[in-house]
Amino acid sequence: MSFIDGFVAPVPTANKETYREHARKASELFKEFGALRVVECWGNDVPKGKTTDFQGSVKLEDGETVVFAWIEWPSKEVRDAGHQKMMSDPRMEAFGEMPFDGKRMIYGGFDAILDTGEA
Repeated sequence: MSFIDGFVAPVPTANKETYREHARKASELFKEFGALRVVECWGNDVPKGKTTDFQGSVKLEDGETVVFAWIEWPSKEVRDAGHQKMMSDPRMEAFGEMPFDGKRMIYGGFDAILDTGEA
């Protein structure tokens, strides 16, 4: 089964198009280095929870939107090699400053344990 990198980040709502373009460029490199697909989702119905929620996970501030994203890789080994290539690729510098607060982004790598196929 696949290996998934998952991300949740706060993005200034005014930066939506800048974020989308940044994600598009990054996705091209991820796919070049082995990713099967990259999915970026802009928060539309992200309610406040009683105990925990997406907003609290990134300390969402006024004027920001929660982004939920994942990258599907064929394996953790391909992901690890892809990350190394990305970090040493000079094209990464051309991206400039991230259009969100990376200090409040949460992320992790996950083994897929159920996959019912593409939608």
